[in-house]
Amino acid sequence: MGKNNKEKKEANEKRESFADRQTKQKRKNMLIGIGVLIVVAAIVGYASLHFIEKSATTQGFGKLGDDHQHASILVRIHGDKFDFSRPDFQVKNAFIHFEGQDGDTIHRHATGVPLGFLFETIKVGLSDECFVFPDRKPEHTFCTDEDYSLKFYVNHKKVDSITDYVIQEDDRILISYGNQSQEEIDDQLRELDAQVIRR
Repeated sequence: MGKNNKEKKEANEKRESFADRQTKQKRKNMLIGIGVLIVVAAIVGYASLHFIEKSATTQGFGKLGDDHQHASILVRIHGDKFDFSRPDFQVKNAFIHFEGQDGDTIHRHATGVPLGFLFETIKVGLSDECFVFPDRKPEHTFCTDEDYSLKFYVNHKKVDSITDYVIQEDDRILISYGNQSQEEIDDQLRELDAQVIRR
């Protein structure tokens, strides 16, 4: 009897010892795995930042963070305001963006970043002749024709194009599509002037 109990006790101790070793090994493997994931995440993060900075530099932009300018924008299509405060238009690029659920203020964080690049990042088609919603549907494509025109204003001055324009602090930009009278354009410019620029 005593021998059986001793053997059982030894067998239990071996099982417990084996279970402890297995648990310790699993814990060690898990910690190693977490460490590897952290290192991989850091490498990916660094590479992404480096890629963003490198690709911007090749486009002639300054270094991210070397400037910080704010401008207000208003886009009216047949009188309806285009809403840039939606999540799909917020902070799509570190160099120039909308942020904080605000669709009126453009933030530029590097020198030389033009408005055309902002519209590329949010997938809105913008040329001198057309304003195209991200879904690219024909009914969401607004181009200058004999009945309607796409117009641009920077600080109340009518300009032919804004795609290459680099915003400056407190600029006011109006994009208007339709067949508005000058009085209606003046109303839109007053609305633009009333918008708060959030810094």
